[in-house]
Amino acid sequence: MLKFELSFRGLALIGLSVLVIWVLAQIWSVLLLLIVAFIFMAALLPYVELLVRWRIPRVLAVLMVLFMLLVIIGGLFAIVVPAMIDEFTDLHDNLPAYAQDMEDFLADFNIKVELSKYADDIDWGSLVSGRVAVDYTQRVVLGVLSGVTVVVLTAYLLTDAPRMRAYLLRFVPDHNEAEVDQLLQALKRVVGGYIRGQIITSVAIALFTMTVLWVLGVKNAVAFGVLAGFADIIPLIGAFIAIVPPTVGAFQESPTHALIVFGALLVYQQFEDRFLVPRVYGSTLGLQPMIVLVAVLVGGELLGIPGILLALPVAAAGKVVLDLFLDRRNPTNAFARKSEDTEVLAPDDL
Repeated sequence: MLKFELSFRGLALIGLSVLVIWVLAQIWSVLLLLIVAFIFMAALLPYVELLVRWRIPRVLAVLMVLFMLLVIIGGLFAIVVPAMIDEFTDLHDNLPAYAQDMEDFLADFNIKVELSKYADDIDWGSLVSGRVAVDYTQRVVLGVLSGVTVVVLTAYLLTDAPRMRAYLLRFVPDHNEAEVDQLLQALKRVVGGYIRGQIITSVAIALFTMTVLWVLGVKNAVAFGVLAGFADIIPLIGAFIAIVPPTVGAFQESPTHALIVFGALLVYQQFEDRFLVPRVYGSTLGLQPMIVLVAVLVGGELLGIPGILLALPVAAAGKVVLDLFLDRRNPTNAFARKSEDTEVLAPDDL
């Protein structure tokens, strides 16, 4: 027989825990926006601090950094969106002809398929029907509102960062202040370094894609390059997204062009995964490939695309906390040394 005895205090703690979990589940969408804002704060904080050291008022420094960020993102969208609309229109008007070209190309290799038949059977009206259009419009509006909310939260966090740090340390015993401050600095380094490192890899694949398409004379080379840079942000499946649209765009020129683009981008993906990423991030993340895969799968299962995007910075932050725990058990741990590593693309490293 098993006998359980719970005190009134134990029952109260269980009830409080259930209540906290229920509240977190109800406000999860808000917490998700706050997590994203914290990640952006970690990435942008070194630049704000740099402007503050130049005797620029902190509020003005925050506004300057966010304004430049919004201008860059807005400019990139202004390049991509019209070009993608143009590509979709061209694909809609000429898909049967492109399918026939692919059939002829594959026939040279003794591969027989009937792509043109399937192209003729596509019901484009169902793809952009009223219900679908309304659904995507709602998603766009919600995405814009969420983006504005993240920008506002990031602005508040960047402005109040010193006061938040001082307020947090008020709850920490004096003999633990140095340890907690070390943890905060390590979290800022890892999460911010990941975002800034991602910028490097995105710019690299964007430039490579643009160059390949420009040399081959493919239309909208700049837009496809920018799209590849955005796709590179998504772990694992981002490679697929970065390759397919430029390949489809090159196919409008000829199947040979599409094959060249596909091969070049596939080779570049291997170069990025095996050479560029390890050198860009260095010890910033320090995550094993298996951890990366599991984190991405769990994030995607829990939150979909947002979970995939947040998986690596959250996993890296978790590793920082685990390193601190192991460091406390073993004083010879290298955590203290790693926490002093330079941040990827931080102002002091430029």
